[in-house]
Amino acid sequence: MTELVYSREKTLGKITLVLGVIAWLLLIAGTLGVALLYVLAGFVAYCFAQSAWIAYIRGTAVRITADQFPDLHQRLEYCSQKLGVDPVPEAYILHGNGAFNAFATRFFGRNFVIIFSDVVDALESDPSALNFYLGHELGHIKLKHLTGHLWRMLVLWLPLIGAAYSRAREYSCDRHGRACCADADSAGKALVALGTGAKRWATVDLQQYTQQVQTNTGFWPSFHELTAGYPYLTKRVARALNPDASMPGRNPLAYVLALFVPFGGRAGGGAVGLMIVVAIIGILAAVAVPANQDYTLRAKSSEVILSISSARAALAERMAANSKAGLLTADEVTKIKSSVTTSQYVESVDVYATEQYADVVATANAGNNAKGHIYMYTRDGGKNWTCGSTDFPPKYLPQSCRDKEGNDRPAPPRQSANIGMWERSFAQGTYNGCVRSRTKEDPNGAEAFCECMVSKLTRVVPQADMEREPASAETSQAIQSASQACVTR
Repeated sequence: MTELVYSREKTLGKITLVLGVIAWLLLIAGTLGVALLYVLAGFVAYCFAQSAWIAYIRGTAVRITADQFPDLHQRLEYCSQKLGVDPVPEAYILHGNGAFNAFATRFFGRNFVIIFSDVVDALESDPSALNFYLGHELGHIKLKHLTGHLWRMLVLWLPLIGAAYSRAREYSCDRHGRACCADADSAGKALVALGTGAKRWATVDLQQYTQQVQTNTGFWPSFHELTAGYPYLTKRVARALNPDASMPGRNPLAYVLALFVPFGGRAGGGAVGLMIVVAIIGILAAVAVPANQDYTLRAKSSEVILSISSARAALAERMAANSKAGLLTADEVTKIKSSVTTSQYVESVDVYATEQYADVVATANAGNNAKGHIYMYTRDGGKNWTCGSTDFPPKYLPQSCRDKEGNDRPAPPRQSANIGMWERSFAQGTYNGCVRSRTKEDPNGAEAFCECMVSKLTRVVPQADMEREPASAETSQAIQSASQACVTR
């Protein structure tokens, strides 16, 4: 039986089997066995679908037996014995609605051969040619094509390899079909009927037909064959007439393009493969592009934090050197701001400090709506620093700047939500002045009172009123109301 197996099928069969087993092992190990649940679900789905198909065949087609179509049954037994297929599979004739086809299938260990009535009727004048179709399908059973693909299914989509293995299997089964025919011409006629139809096959000049192989060798014919599961019919006929017939080489550039087209199945060939490529690109674009944007914005926000780290270091050094240094002077603010590392994503930086409190706030603009204020602050004289944001999208912040739930860390006590830079400047002046005057009256509660005042005022006082000297009646009223509320608290 070795001569009935196309040489490349043996090679490609070993390659795909090894790759398939490795792929299965990696899939099972990589998913910690979860993949087996999907295999089980797939098997259940297969049972429902295949059982429905077999039930349809048995309930619709006519079974070939010694009493029903005895001539066909005799040919089936002859081909089975010739090819060593035992037991003889169940065989059926099914109306094909004009289609020329036959196929083998399997369900729970039982093999079936179905041949369309159109083939039987068309080849009535050359019954030996009909043997070709029976032998071809028996070849699939003999070579275990109906079961071996299960181990290989994870890698059969691979470009070039999957399609080449499929074509090699067809060549092998053609040899099995040829072995059941009385002569090579009957095998060739049986195949050429797939191209000409039910009548004209009988008058086709097979030698002239096989010469068409030489005219179908350009880039596109080569590409489409490399991505298809069936060889061109002209090649199949040529090898049915002469198994050792040499074929013209394919266009080398076709291999390059075919390398990027996964095998989409024997029915679809390159068209389905290209659709798979488009689908893969679409999925990758839908997943990878947003992911890349998020990654880019996170990198930009990290750069903002890195750029203001120098200001944090300067403030920490100032606090460590003199815990009673008090408020920042204008010169100190300028010096600390100048220490900030230049970054295209930082529009401006604001700093201020008291004896124990210090803040560095950067107005960040990373693009794509990733704008806001990123801050670093300390509440214990520079021993511990916290980073976060009041209005910068939390998902773009480094994990260290988000709490366990993934939200912003709370803003410093004296900063209200969504506080702007002009508000922050006002808040610093208000807070500093408040602490100076309030400390004399209430040394222990001055900071808490002033934090409360700033938090309330920056929510209700318009920007124009904040910059007005002296304060308007509305601002004065707001200050008075805030003062009463903060004292009560």
